[in-house]
Amino acid sequence: MTESLRVYDPALCCSTGVCGPSVDAELARFAADLAWLAEQGVAVERYNLAHQPGAFAAHPAVRERLAKGVEVLPLVMVGGRIAVEGHYPSRDVLAALAGIVLRPERKERESSSDAALPCCAAPREESCDGPATQSKGCCG
Repeated sequence: MTESLRVYDPALCCSTGVCGPSVDAELARFAADLAWLAEQGVAVERYNLAHQPGAFAAHPAVRERLAKGVEVLPLVMVGGRIAVEGHYPSRDVLAALAGIVLRPERKERESSSDAALPCCAAPREESCDGPATQSKGCCG
């Protein structure tokens, strides 16, 4: 598992950008995903260009990318290298970058006792006879 993940955000009103009267849903999602990542034991560091410009200037790779313009932000660094540029990655991507293996959720149908029944014999929301009935065979 990766020891740390660093996020270099564009200039935001606060450390997460999740403040004020109009909250950006993408920033809220990303803040929650970073909190989840920290709960998994990954050290997460986040820098805001408006509040911590020194952190951007101190890292050569970040400084080099930022020379192209602020549109390269956000940057996500893992192990000293830039892994994501220009957008906030999903939880799945963050987990992969951190070396966390996600277990796929089992579909409700696969885990139900009806999974072994033929499709027409299982309870359904709708059948040929109308809503929520147990069919005795294929539409019969």
